[in-house]
Amino acid sequence: MRILVVDDDSTFCMMLESFLKKRDFEVDTAFSFTEAARLIKNQSYQVVLTDYRLPERSGMDVLREAKQRNSNTAVIMMTGYADIRLAVSAIKQGASDYVAKPINPDEILAAIGKATEPVPSTERQVQPFVFVEGDSQQSVEVQRFIEVVAPTNLSVIIQGESGTGKEYVARRIHACSRRSNRPFVAIDCGALPKELATSELFGHVRGAFTGAIADKQGCFEAANGGTLFLDEIGNLPYDVQVNLLRAIQERRVKCVGGNRETPVDVRIIVATNEHLLDMVNSGEFREDLFHRLNEFTIRIAPLRERPSDLRIFAEQFLVLANAELGKDVRGFAPEVWERFTRYAWPGNLRELKNIIRRAVLLEQTDTVGERCLPEEFLAANCTATTALGDASRSSGHVDEDLRQMKERAERDLIVATLERVRYNKSKAASLLKIDRKTLYNKMKQYGIDY
Repeated sequence: MRILVVDDDSTFCMMLESFLKKRDFEVDTAFSFTEAARLIKNQSYQVVLTDYRLPERSGMDVLREAKQRNSNTAVIMMTGYADIRLAVSAIKQGASDYVAKPINPDEILAAIGKATEPVPSTERQVQPFVFVEGDSQQSVEVQRFIEVVAPTNLSVIIQGESGTGKEYVARRIHACSRRSNRPFVAIDCGALPKELATSELFGHVRGAFTGAIADKQGCFEAANGGTLFLDEIGNLPYDVQVNLLRAIQERRVKCVGGNRETPVDVRIIVATNEHLLDMVNSGEFREDLFHRLNEFTIRIAPLRERPSDLRIFAEQFLVLANAELGKDVRGFAPEVWERFTRYAWPGNLRELKNIIRRAVLLEQTDTVGERCLPEEFLAANCTATTALGDASRSSGHVDEDLRQMKERAERDLIVATLERVRYNKSKAASLLKIDRKTLYNKMKQYGIDY
């Protein structure tokens, strides 16, 4: 397979070229759009990896050039976190995938494999939405709540830690509702820049503000007749909350810069990893909006509170990873499973899925072994085990409440991680597989002051 890497950072280009060549890919590099266009004209590539920001032109121009020469060329956009919205736009225009910088080599390999994998047979095709039911008491209760509320038009608040599967529950509610044949539109309020939040929700007309070069349909209109899922609703700017409340109550929206109102019929489901009532009390969230949304609440317990679900989800994620990556890994080595069962999983199901996906990618046998687990997971796993043992010994009570022990272990794990990265909260959050906001909330909860 021949790959073209396009990036104006020559050092990065050569590092990536070396990494890919060691894995038997043929690789060419280009440091500018002009050089990339010349190579694309004279050589056939199965994959083009291009940075979004280039000196002369953008990665979008590389995308268009590659697709014009060969529509079957898979183009993968490499982008900084600040440009992810642009990368998503690139996907809509024909890019196969994007990977965020700093680049994780495993993600690059997974993206290449995904982009070049032949269309799967019916037997191996992975459905775009798979809902897995756990068998714990908490999971059974969530499923019962879904069945009860889905047929109604009630607004729903889904509460749970980051990575617990809040969007999956929202999609399940939609799939079981009378709106299932209508759109399900999801938007991450935490990723919305304040100045663009109103436009994303309600749309804008051309010329409404600098950069509005064309009319844009908002999420409310896109979800008309269906369900609008607002993830991390607590991050929505306070002034935008006013417009959201008005749209929900009046069932009409007006785009930025527009003069007319458009009627909409949308069911609202929101998710949060915070306690919205606490945010209401602190003045961060509007009380009237909270009561309007709080017609029905579903709490998703973290994975550490429902250990009986661990194997169910692990085995399902193994099946999905095999299908996606074209592998045939059939299980987990005993020592891997031991690490899984004694780990607190601060990143919950998302962390479990990512670790299994990475392990399947790297595993050369039919069983996931310890050598394929990430170093940070192995280090955190050992730290958590030590902390849990210390908590048990220091308690002086054999029958100490299990939740207290786990909370103490989680606190000790956070403290140990912060000390390990010299109190760099961004790095600590990355190692713990949680976002910075969740880390700050945990620090506040456990009285950790750094």
